[in-house]
Amino acid sequence: MLKIAKYTVYDIARNKIILSYAIFLLVISLSLFMLDNDPSRSLSSLMSVMLIVIPLVGIIFSTIFIYNNSEFIELLVAQPVKRSYILLADYLGVAGSLSLAYLIGMALPVTIYAPGTTGLYLIVTGIALTFIFTSIAFFCAVISRDKARGIGMALLLWFFFSVVYDGLLMGFLFLFNDYPLEKPVLFFTMFNPIDLARITVMMKMDIAALMGYTGAVYRDFFGTSIGMVFTLILLAIWAVIPLIIAVQIFRKKDL
Repeated sequence: MLKIAKYTVYDIARNKIILSYAIFLLVISLSLFMLDNDPSRSLSSLMSVMLIVIPLVGIIFSTIFIYNNSEFIELLVAQPVKRSYILLADYLGVAGSLSLAYLIGMALPVTIYAPGTTGLYLIVTGIALTFIFTSIAFFCAVISRDKARGIGMALLLWFFFSVVYDGLLMGFLFLFNDYPLEKPVLFFTMFNPIDLARITVMMKMDIAALMGYTGAVYRDFFGTSIGMVFTLILLAIWAVIPLIIAVQIFRKKDL
């Protein structure tokens, strides 16, 4: 499995998209830190960039990679290698390569210009989102043989988590604004990895004080050590579950 993962990393390393992705993040990060003397404001801006760019690049690149390497995967399947090892190796190779590009492009400037707990959580949640949306991309690519349909499904899932989910949540709050909804909103937040990542970083920025009573509820739960550990576990679950489903489908799929 490690040999396949190494080959995947080597293959991706020659891809100009990964290099462009790292350079793009590096330029954005350095620009924000150099244009603003307040590192906290720069981190807030970087968080907004991270929550949009990382899931989008991760899910699109990973989905396209699987389809473009379908012939090589079929060749490996014909060898005496477990199918689960093949998919897991490709997953580790793709997610690892994207994470490395993220570490170079965004985590390195954050470490230099804004060392501390907030910067650390920004780095950790960025890596978590990379693994999560790579996992979702593998799920989409495995369940659909058609490339256009698989990429379309991946984009729809990204759009749902980035835009639609928050809109539905706002509509829910508007319809039932006469009821105490802070705890239900806390519960529904757990079903969106992007919201989980956003709230995790925001709690370390002390922005919750500007969010009213809902922010106080978030701070009381996510702001504690137990809440942070629970959030990281949830993010790990978000990365594992789609991948497990993809592996189970891939093991039985007729290629």
